[in-house]
Amino acid sequence: MSIQDLKPAGLWHYFYQLTQIPRPSHQETAVQDFVLAEAARLGLWAERDAAGNVLVRKAASAGKEQVKGVILQSHLDMVAQKNQDSSHDFSRDPIQAYIDGEWVKARGTTLGADNGIGAAAALAILADNSLSHGPIEALFTATEETGMDGAKGLQGGWLQGDYLLNLDSEELGEICIGCAGGVDGSFSLPLAFAPNTQAGFQLQVRGLKGGHSGIDIHKQRGNAIKILLRLLRKLSDNIQIAEVGGGSLRNAIAREAQAVFASALSQAQLQAQIDELIPAIKRALAADEQTLRIELSPVAQPAQVWTTATQENLLRTLYLCPNGVDRMSMAVAGLVETSTNLAKISCEHDQLQVHCLLRSLDDAARDDLAERMADLFRLAGGSAVLSGTYPGWQPAPSSAISDVLSREGEKLLGKTPLITVIHAGLECGLLAQYYPHWQMASFGPTIEMPHSPDERVHIESVAQFWQWLVNTLAAVE
Repeated sequence: MSIQDLKPAGLWHYFYQLTQIPRPSHQETAVQDFVLAEAARLGLWAERDAAGNVLVRKAASAGKEQVKGVILQSHLDMVAQKNQDSSHDFSRDPIQAYIDGEWVKARGTTLGADNGIGAAAALAILADNSLSHGPIEALFTATEETGMDGAKGLQGGWLQGDYLLNLDSEELGEICIGCAGGVDGSFSLPLAFAPNTQAGFQLQVRGLKGGHSGIDIHKQRGNAIKILLRLLRKLSDNIQIAEVGGGSLRNAIAREAQAVFASALSQAQLQAQIDELIPAIKRALAADEQTLRIELSPVAQPAQVWTTATQENLLRTLYLCPNGVDRMSMAVAGLVETSTNLAKISCEHDQLQVHCLLRSLDDAARDDLAERMADLFRLAGGSAVLSGTYPGWQPAPSSAISDVLSREGEKLLGKTPLITVIHAGLECGLLAQYYPHWQMASFGPTIEMPHSPDERVHIESVAQFWQWLVNTLAAVE
């Protein structure tokens, strides 16, 4: 059975089409062209703006011409993450989606249900002329996953609707009315080298679950970079590091990291020191982190290694670099207020590059954490650049669209939907800057482990999400 055989047929048809079009962030022209072509095929007005956003308009169904206009908002790009043993090329290869019991997954890569299911739902609404609804605008934004560039480039006056339904939430039965803002932190530290005459080794940290750097940041998921740093500190008196690397995307928890170093000790002696630390590392991880692998192997002798001063400075600085939850919300029990994700490290010529994503429900707290981190790297002789700042979405306790969404959700699901604020970045905060009169709410199906190759979407929740959306559009007055 293929995902094309699943119900609702229209939504899954479009999601399959999206899996066949490579669409990592910054490589979205082909998928934008697909949406424009579909709009033309359906006889609908459509336009792409300079920021890469695509807007499609569909007239109201008969008798609904005077109803408030609704914007269905989703983003077309996806996070490109794969397992280390995967040969998948996100620039050209289709996603290999498959059914696994109650879930749809992808083979060795992210699935792109974030936010492909939302985009597919919007396309299916545009294509289905049997539905009852007022004027519809479908807004497909660009490059959400790596800076929300599309939302930042949106122009006021382009859209005409009054209500916005963001289709980028990931827990069926919840209605999101607020989210965290964020800022990218890019830091660098200088590297100095010395000649090496000792044997070479590689230390790898693999097998972690990773996950979304906002939604999953409080779940005690292992950060491979932090684990690697802890191991290197343990070995530091007996090794000289040649290079380190780990992580891939700022909004994904690092699942893999590695270091090459030189040592006069034997592999067995080094392994004995590593083994002393492994129980403590495992105790600090969530119960579902059962596949951690720490592997030491011999490699070619590195020609040069970091000087002792460089190694001490970098290990201390990176060890002190914040990662994870910084502060919990005092207003909402169990909600993360402020966090940071040590997302990626890499050696580039004579510099170590470090990339982090900081999030907060409080813009002032976000900026305070960013400055603390910048000061840490500057004190260590490095540099800091803070960029890509975007605001949080401040919740409105009640609005007409969230009330309709809640009422229709209760009818369908048999329980009152949970109103939430999330520790992740939705585009609503940015969109509100250009369209402050909009009433907004976000909902979606159940998607687990987004931003990782373990990403999966619950099939039955997609059907319920679709019906919830259809019923809500019919109920808007």
